[in-house]
Amino acid sequence: MSKTVIPAPAVPVIPTSEGADFPVRRVYCIGRNFAAHAVEMGHDPNREPPFFFQKNPNNLDASGEFPYPPHSSDVHHEVELLVALKSGGTNISVESALDHVWGYGVCLDMTRRDLQGEAKKMGRPWEIGKAFERSGPVGPVHPVSDVGHPDQGRVSLTINGELRQDGDLNQMIWKVPEMISYLSEYFELAAGDVIMAGTPAGVNAVDRGDEMVATIEGVGTLTVKVV
Repeated sequence: MSKTVIPAPAVPVIPTSEGADFPVRRVYCIGRNFAAHAVEMGHDPNREPPFFFQKNPNNLDASGEFPYPPHSSDVHHEVELLVALKSGGTNISVESALDHVWGYGVCLDMTRRDLQGEAKKMGRPWEIGKAFERSGPVGPVHPVSDVGHPDQGRVSLTINGELRQDGDLNQMIWKVPEMISYLSEYFELAAGDVIMAGTPAGVNAVDRGDEMVATIEGVGTLTVKVV
């Protein structure tokens, strides 16, 4: 093993339902992948070429707590399907894309909406609103052998028992195989890559003390406390 000038950072991992951890290489997030969410964010819901942004692998957090971040007073919840890849490559066909999936989970794309909005107005990148510490609460990843390849099923999120987001996986504009195929045209995908598949309408602000319960039918439930 080669020497390093500083201690090598640990590889970020997320839990699986099988007990062993899933090591994370990259995190790709698709934007505006549900028509109703595109509308609520002020955009045309018609199918347009997909676009992606990234979180950092160590933004994913399975602690069950979300620390309210600094420099923001408008932090939003976004419940999403997480897709974990066991292999990758370039120019993957839609027909073979699901062969590269290890499993699926429930996650949240927490967003400093005020900072994201400022960045949009100035034509700047979104990372300050999207890729902050512990901005990706996540539950266990379930292998395909247990949950199959979910392409329909209710996607919901409650805050302190009140329903905020309510949609269905079948409402995704770009389906999982299409996302994998499209990404592989621009990036070399690999084992350990994670895709966050977009959120339905109903995104809104959270406050300290709130309890978020995110559920995807057939995949699982994730409970996170805002601290």
